Amino acid sequence: MPQKKTATKKSVNNSRKSKTSRHTSKKSKVYIPAYKAIILCCVIITICMGLLLVTTLKTPNQRLTDSVVERYQEEKTEKKTENTAPAKETKKPETVKTEPKKTETKKSEPQKTESQKTTQKKVETPQIKEEQKKAQEKSTETKTASKTEEKKSETTKPVLTSPQPEKKSQYNFPAAKNGAQLIFVFDDGGQNLAHLKPFLQLPFPITVAVLPQIAHSVESAAQVRASGNEVILHQPMQSVNASVNPGPGAIKPEMSDEQIKTILFNNINEIAPIAGMNNHEGSGITADAEKMAVILQMASEEGIYFLDSRTNVETKVPYVAREMGYSYYERNIFLDNEKTEANALKELKKGLDLANKNGSVIMIGHIWSADFLPAFLQKAYPELKAQGYTFSTVSKSKAKKY
Repeated sequence: MPQKKTATKKSVNNSRKSKTSRHTSKKSKVYIPAYKAIILCCVIITICMGLLLVTTLKTPNQRLTDSVVERYQEEKTEKKTENTAPAKETKKPETVKTEPKKTETKKSEPQKTESQKTTQKKVETPQIKEEQKKAQEKSTETKTASKTEEKKSETTKPVLTSPQPEKKSQYNFPAAKNGAQLIFVFDDGGQNLAHLKPFLQLPFPITVAVLPQIAHSVESAAQVRASGNEVILHQPMQSVNASVNPGPGAIKPEMSDEQIKTILFNNINEIAPIAGMNNHEGSGITADAEKMAVILQMASEEGIYFLDSRTNVETKVPYVAREMGYSYYERNIFLDNEKTEANALKELKKGLDLANKNGSVIMIGHIWSADFLPAFLQKAYPELKAQGYTFSTVSKSKAKKY
């Protein structure tokens, strides 16, 4: 009897254990609903895709390119394969990693927007292509229009080039050598104020010789000084030809020394202050050593220089000055013995050669050449200056002789 009871107890215990094991197995099947995990994943995916579609639809002008669509389909298939994997496994749905997927979707959004920005030019819709073509055509038209306007503006702009290059090709002056200095003296001032004016407007210093005892002597001398130029007395003297009248206040061969000094004193004081004097006509007087000795002595006493116009090759001025120990100047070129610009240019070039050889040259013109000489010198001046020539009055020049 006791053995039967123990057998029955063991059988009862075994049956209880089997029931509990069955019960526990049933409970595990109840707490692992795999379909719910799948449904949950699908819901999350659809929500994310809906958000992506909403964000893309907010910008209707920006369209998805083929590369973006392909990337979207790849992500969709990957997500499907990932979602199907937990259906086969018997793991709990809590272990499904949904957060990384959210982060992946969030990360994919800026990538898509950047790709949209970079691939806007590659959109294959015909409207955008036409717009791009129109924009390109407009840009090319504006560029061509701007270029044509620039060309027109360049053609319409006034040429501001100076006439100096033309002057170089016109005159072809030689370059200055030995510090070449040009001294221009204009005789016969005092006769006409209108003729004097263009000479006073020359852009370099000049010396004007004013005749005494005529209508505009005093006024001419005053205008020359006011212009900053140099005034000298243009002293009339008798020429070799006795029939030629040198004008009022002239020195003549029959005059005594005292008469010569009186005439010189009156003429100098009329247009004073002056820097010097030269002879008007005077070919007869300059060849007379005695008369020239009186004139040079008077000039020395008045503190003025004497300029020999060299109207006579037989002039005694160099001899007398050397004997008396006086300094003097002498003319080298007459610019307007012929009243033409061609002759003035020829004589000017001779003067340039002398200046390059000796260091200076004194060239004499006349106020009565106002119709062409000032204009010619105005045109020649820029090239002369560019070639290195300097300009001076007689008293400040280095042309003095002893």
